[in-house]
Amino acid sequence: MESNKSSMGLKVALGIALVLFLGTAFYTMNLYKESNDTRKQLTEEKQLVMNDLNAMAKQYDEAISENEIANADLVEARARIQGLIDSLKISETNVKSLWRYKSKYLALQKEMDVLLAQNDSLRVENSYLATSLDSTRVRLEERTVFTDSLLVQNTALAEVMENAAVLSTVGLKGFGVIERTTGKLIPTERARRTDKIRVCFTVAKNKLVQAGDQELYVQVIDPKNNTLGLNEQVQFGEKTLNYSIVSKFNYENSNLNICEFVTSKSEFEKGRYVVNVFNEKDLVSSTEFTLK
Repeated sequence: MESNKSSMGLKVALGIALVLFLGTAFYTMNLYKESNDTRKQLTEEKQLVMNDLNAMAKQYDEAISENEIANADLVEARARIQGLIDSLKISETNVKSLWRYKSKYLALQKEMDVLLAQNDSLRVENSYLATSLDSTRVRLEERTVFTDSLLVQNTALAEVMENAAVLSTVGLKGFGVIERTTGKLIPTERARRTDKIRVCFTVAKNKLVQAGDQELYVQVIDPKNNTLGLNEQVQFGEKTLNYSIVSKFNYENSNLNICEFVTSKSEFEKGRYVVNVFNEKDLVSSTEFTLK
């Protein structure tokens, strides 16, 4: 009798264990499937953002190719998009990362609408001005119009970026300067006359970023792929960043204009220079310029 009770208890225990095992296996399989589905969906979303950025880059390429003299603001905007594409390719595929890139894409989309509209307007205007004005006066008027346009774009971009608690920059420019003994700086495109590289940008207003001392890493790469300036390294997890200078500033939750100088241990080379600004390991803006 006791043997039958023991056998019956064992069967019941085995039955319960089997049910628990099957339940655990089913729950694990569901979790695995949901994880794969989420990963697939994030990958698809990342590809959609990549497609949108590539389409935007193509529109800039078409606008630039329509002008005999490429507009500097269009070229600069195109370079920033390429920098964002390169950054997206190596970024982690998660909700936070995709949300940040989508926010940047929306900001760039607004900027592009303004830039292309201005570009079309100026192209028509120049056809009339060319008959009565010399090329120097035309270029000066173009610079005035685009400077006003850039201020509007920076304000719009700053409002969009307020949703993310990270520092971002707009209006990044790099160019060579001649430094007089009086301290006066004169922009130049000639490599042999360049004393320093001047890098200027605006740190965008972001109410979610804590006010106080902040820093960004500036990287200037010459035509031979050398990092100019300090050329020191900083480690962020598994990523190593070579930087030219650390831009340190006091951030007060408002737009802040910053300019830094980068030197070279030898004469500046002729060719294409790339300027990148990093917030720790994240690339936040990029541009390029040429010294002849």
